Parts: sequence; C-alpha cells; structure tokens
Amino acid sequence: MTLAGPPALTEPLALAGRTAASRVMFGPHETNLGAGRALSPRHVAYYERRAAGGAGLIVTETASVDDSDWPYERAPLAAACPAGWRAVVEACRPHGALVVAGLGHSGSQGSSAYARSALWAPSRVADVVTREMPMEMESPEIERLVDGFAAAAGAATAADLDGVEVDAGQFSLLRQFLSGLTNLRDDAFGEDRVRLLRTVLDAVRGALGDGRVLGLRLCCDELAPWAGITPERALEVAAGLAGRVDYLVVVRGSAMNTSATRPDLHTEPGFNIGLCRSVRTAVAGATRVVLQGSVVDPGQAEWALDDGVADLVEMTRAQIADPRLVALWRAGEGARVRPCVLCNQKCRVRDSRNPVVSCVAEPRSGHETQDPPVEGTDPVPLDALVVGGGPAGMEAARVLAGRGHRVEVAERAGRLGGMLRTASAVGGRSALAGLADWWEAELLRLGVTVTTGSEITARDLDSARAAGRTVLLATGSVPGPRRYSAAAAKEAAPVVDVTDLLVRGADEVLPAGPVAVLDPVGDAVGAGVAEQLAASGRKTSIVTQDQVVGTQLALTGDLADANARLQRAGVTAVKRAVPRAVGPGELVVEDVMTGRRHGIACAAVVHCGHRLADETLFLARPGTARAGDCVAPRTVHEAVLEGRRAALVLAAEAKRAEWNTS
Repeated sequence: MTLAGPPALTEPLALAGRTAASRVMFGPHETNLGAGRALSPRHVAYYERRAAGGAGLIVTETASVDDSDWPYERAPLAAACPAGWRAVVEACRPHGALVVAGLGHSGSQGSSAYARSALWAPSRVADVVTREMPMEMESPEIERLVDGFAAAAGAATAADLDGVEVDAGQFSLLRQFLSGLTNLRDDAFGEDRVRLLRTVLDAVRGALGDGRVLGLRLCCDELAPWAGITPERALEVAAGLAGRVDYLVVVRGSAMNTSATRPDLHTEPGFNIGLCRSVRTAVAGATRVVLQGSVVDPGQAEWALDDGVADLVEMTRAQIADPRLVALWRAGEGARVRPCVLCNQKCRVRDSRNPVVSCVAEPRSGHETQDPPVEGTDPVPLDALVVGGGPAGMEAARVLAGRGHRVEVAERAGRLGGMLRTASAVGGRSALAGLADWWEAELLRLGVTVTTGSEITARDLDSARAAGRTVLLATGSVPGPRRYSAAAAKEAAPVVDVTDLLVRGADEVLPAGPVAVLDPVGDAVGAGVAEQLAASGRKTSIVTQDQVVGTQLALTGDLADANARLQRAGVTAVKRAVPRAVGPGELVVEDVMTGRRHGIACAAVVHCGHRLADETLFLARPGTARAGDCVAPRTVHEAVLEGRRAALVLAAEAKRAEWNTS
C-alpha cells in the first residue's frame, strides 16, 4: 500500500475499493442522541452535517454487539441500529463520505444498572472506576461475543454501510483481553491474549465480505507499564493484525486513566504523534494508520500526513466545534475554522445527567433538528447596537452581521472577549483566548463596527432607540456575595476577587506571603489559580466545602488530573471546609461535618465564588433585550447560545413588524 507523494488533508483516500472524500475522520463517540438503543433522526442530521462539511470517514457511535452490554442509558445496540445506519448512509454518501459502524462491547467497564446482569470480563478483576466485580467469561460467552460481532457486521452490510470499525480501544472488552491488567486467564485466551481479537476480526471479515471496510481501534499504550499494554508490545500486536484490517486507529488509555483518550486542554494536542508514527512504521504499509489524540488544528493534521505520521487523521472534537472544517480548509479559508479549545465541557457526555453532545462555541452541534441554522439573509435589515463584547455579545453580533444587518459592538474594556479572555489567564487554559480571537476576526471580516473602552449609559440607549436602532444588552456579570466576614483592620488579609487577579496579575494585587484560594464553585478556575500561584513560588492553600477539590471537573474528565497537578505543585488542600472570617494574617474556616473552626495562615485571600448578573442598564431600561451573563452568569455555552437566539429573535421581530406595517 504505497502512497505516491505526501498526502494532503483534503485529498481523497481509497479504502477497500471505496473512496473517502478526504483524509479526515469523524470518530465514534457518545452522543446521547439515541431513541432507546437505536440511532435516531438526530444522529442522521448530526452525521450529515459533518459529511457536508467534508469529513471523509464517519464512524457512528459504537454499538454494543450483545445485549449483555449496556454501558450508558442511550448506548446504541447493534441489533436495533440497521434502520438508523441505513438512514445515515443515505444522508452522508451523497457528500462523498464513507460511513462505517462502530462495533464493540465495554465488558467490565460497562454498567449493570441498565442490563441488570453480571458484567463480562476476561477475568475476575474489579473495575477501578465502578469497583464492580465482573464474571469471568467462559466458552459460551466468548462464542456469543464472536457471533455478536459477526451478526452486527452482517447487519451493517445489509444496511449498505461502507464497513465497520471494531473497538479494541480504551473502553472495550477486547482491550481487556489484550491486557495483563485484566486478563489473568490460564487457558488459550490467556496464553495468547491476542487470540480473541484475531477471532473477532476474522468473523467480522467473513460477515462483511469483499469490498467493505474493516477498521480497528487499537489501544497501543495503557499507560500502565507494570502489567498493561505497552507501546513495545502494541507494535507487535499491530504488525500481526495489520493484514486483517483496512485501517488502524492508534489510541491510548485504560480504565485506570479514563481521561487519556480524549483529555482536555491541559494535554498537548497531537499527543499520540510519536506512538502513531511507530505503529505506522511497524505495520510497514500493510494497512492505513489513523492519528488520534486531540488533533484540532488542520495545520497540524496536514503536517502529520505530510511527515508520514499517519494516512488519515481523526478530528472528532474539531468537527463538533466546526462541522465545516474540511470544506473551509479546502477553500483556503482555514483562518475561519472555529477553533476547538479542548475544554470537554459539552462534548464529553458520558455522565449521569445524559446531556446531549454539543460544543461551547457551536451550540447547534447535536441539536441540528431542533435549532435553526444561523446562515441566511433577513429581508428587513436592522441597525443594531450590542452592548458588551463578551461571548454572548460577540456571537449575537456575528449572527446579525452574517444575516445582513448593520451592527456595532460597544465594549467597556480595551478589547473584545469579556470573561472568556479573563478565563484564558487561568493556568493551563490559554487556549480559550484563541476562541475570543476567532470571534474578533469574524466580526472584522463581517464589517462589524467595534468600539472599545466605551461605557454605554441609559441615555445612550435612549439615543440609540430614538435613531431607530435595535439594542441588545450583553453586559456580563459582577462579583457575587461573600458569605463570610472580613475584618476592617488595616492589618487584615485582603480579599481579592479572582477576576482582578487574572486581569491585573498576582504581583500587582497580592502582597508577599502565603495565599488562600476560596473555591466554593469547584470548577477549573479555583484549581487552576491555585496551581498557578503555587507554580510562581507562593505558598498556596485551596479551600473547598467538598470531599475533593474541583468536583465539577469530573464532568470534563480533569478531576483526577487536576488534583494530581495540585499535589505536584505543592498546594495544600483544605477540604470539607467553609470560610467564616478573614482576619489579620489568617482565614478562619469551619469543618462542614464537625463545626470545628481553625485558622489558615495567609497574607491574602483569593475569592473564586459565583458571580451575579450586571443588571445596571437593564434595570434602568427594563424590557431591553439581553443575553448571556447579564441574565444569569453561567458557562460560555449558555452565553453563546443565548446571544445567538437573541440575534435570531430580534431579526424575526423586525420582519414581523415590517409585515404589520405593510
């Protein structure tokens, strides 16, 4: 399988006699879009949007090949998917995308809460996350598993899919059989840990027949060298299996490090490049190799192809953030690609809330059948004044300008970005600034007038309305209440709001000496600021009412990693405590269980609490349209969604008003 010259990201690729329109994969991931355990019309619209945007290979959400596996409530079951698979193919194929079905079984990493039966596993090794003890599979279960993969492949063929992808990645029973961490068997499947995977691939190939794609997602590093799959062993496995598959996706991780496959922005994009290059060398052209690992920049993806790292690149989160990624790159407009900042706040949805997959900066992702597209031209042009240049204001302005309206954004600060740019100053979160930069560039491209350093008053609103302008408030937030007392004495430790710290810098707002960080929210801000202060050489404590620091980080997959970073930085975690008073040289906290109070020595306190809506202008002129944090301070996602909705509502109201007067 020799390539003639270096491949380009947007060039077509042949797989099993079929042609993908580009070398970009939209990989399998949880969506919670299902109807029961079947793919729904929402899946169809979700995948079609990426196909229309230029994705060359789309792998549908991994479907369980046996009903013993029900890892999360809306997890697809292969037996229930044929109709949905066919609908996805019919929607995506006209755009040139190949569609393959993700097939797998999560084994001991599943959940008995839904299946209400024992979890399957190669050996009796409790899962490190759920602590549940699985059953050890015997011959009947192994035969049933192999038959399940074959039957699912046959169903995919009948549904006219282009092929299937077998999951032996991080969350899979097949990986568990490959690993010394979980396979302690003394039979043939323990003596040869690859035997089951070979058997499954042969059965699937037999069911697919000729001319259809067989892919393999293979864990090549469990990051547990004492017993797990190591890169050295993975090279042998990959070389031995390469002739059986048409492509191989190189992934890493196990149950012991659940954030390893799709980590957040603290992990360098392209982290699997070295591993992928080694695997591609090992397989020696016997199969196509796919780079996976937080690749979100099409420039990096292009480089990886040109440099021989891989034959295709998986860019799943990048295409959730911007479904048009490939099309824009092909058109030479790569600067217009909405950046994925790898925050995991809306695209990581395997949690008990069952949220639908989406993106903080592109809230229509996952909601294609519910939310209207923002593209188009409105028949009645507005002259709009958007007050506030944070995420809500910038998105509202972008949508209005894109639909043909004249827009001005007035921002009191010296630059657009609002709290998004402030949050980018938190340790490890600088990528957020790139999103603010993207909005800034889009407003420039669309001809939006931007006025910075401008404080809009209620009289300015009156003047704008008198001139026939439409007004939208996106004025952001202000610091919230502090539920503790602070001594007025001159020698008392100062309390600094975290936004002041981030905007002005620690050296300007903090005195010398130890710092106590109050973190009643438990998100990325408190943990990131504490880590940042400790890294600068300050003795730092972080105070939380919870049993663990940063509880909200469990939703983004960064909880364990964040606590490890805090420990390495030398931060003292004061858990199960609430602040009661700030006095001279100390913060007094109270144990939430016992009520016992004690002091924490500090020269200053950094308050990372909740914020409140800035309603100054709204209360002065009630009824004015508003969006984002000035309604209720939440996340970037809600701000962007509300800014977008407000823009569409204002445009629609102008249209109705025109009709009523005509």
